[in-house]
Amino acid sequence: MCTTCGCGVAENTRVAGIEIASAGHDHPHPHSHPPEHAHEHAHGHAASGAQTIVLEQDLLAKNDLLAARNRGWLEGRSIRALNVMSSPGAGKTTLLVRTLQELGDRLQAGVIEGDQETSLDADRIRALGRPVIQINTGAGCHLDADMLRRGLDALDPAMDSTVFIENVGNLVCPALFDLGEAAKVVIISVTEGDDKPQKYPHMFMAADLVIVNKSDLLPYVDFDTSACLERIRQVNPRTEFMVVSATTGEGLTRWYEWLEGDSPEPETLTGSLTTDAH
Repeated sequence: MCTTCGCGVAENTRVAGIEIASAGHDHPHPHSHPPEHAHEHAHGHAASGAQTIVLEQDLLAKNDLLAARNRGWLEGRSIRALNVMSSPGAGKTTLLVRTLQELGDRLQAGVIEGDQETSLDADRIRALGRPVIQINTGAGCHLDADMLRRGLDALDPAMDSTVFIENVGNLVCPALFDLGEAAKVVIISVTEGDDKPQKYPHMFMAADLVIVNKSDLLPYVDFDTSACLERIRQVNPRTEFMVVSATTGEGLTRWYEWLEGDSPEPETLTGSLTTDAH
């Protein structure tokens, strides 16, 4: 887990920073969140495999407690938070930009952007005039529940709104950290290969929705959509599945229906994989 990838090593970790976008609110709004909790990591290295497991369990237990508080806070305000995860370059930001252009006002949508460095993705959201908060994790490879809590404080989403959480590009650690979100959305692109559900099963086991992006490139790459679906079904038969192109708009009608609560039942796992032209 994080003790091997870097974000759990104290000397390589810094507290996540929050940059408040100019498109957001221009004055503070205090919330009734629990007192501030620092984002803590285990110090030093474990002497044995058994100790490492205990440290990881302690870290996840604390995170789960904070996630439960986030979930209660969000549900109490009828705010739908969606944790959007993928490997780098799968098209998370492109999909969010197009979604916000077409549904942003209707969803009253805001965004919390997670990246190790820079505000490049947040700048793309800010250019649309939507409220956005940037969280830079430094050496950290995922967002956690405490980071989300502080991001929500800064974003100050309205009641009955939608918050998109664009997690750090990574198919490993983000799957393990509950943020308090309403649903987990996993995006893979056809350029990555159709074997990702087998190689990263924990991510796909956690997914409420799997989106295969960049369908416009299917004629040019070796990607078997049916094989990918079958592999997803093997690890998570309950998840929904759709094929889209955030660039051309193909298949986005189904995505928008899902966002607005009008998606068909998860027969997407057994029915036709044909995408619709948007």
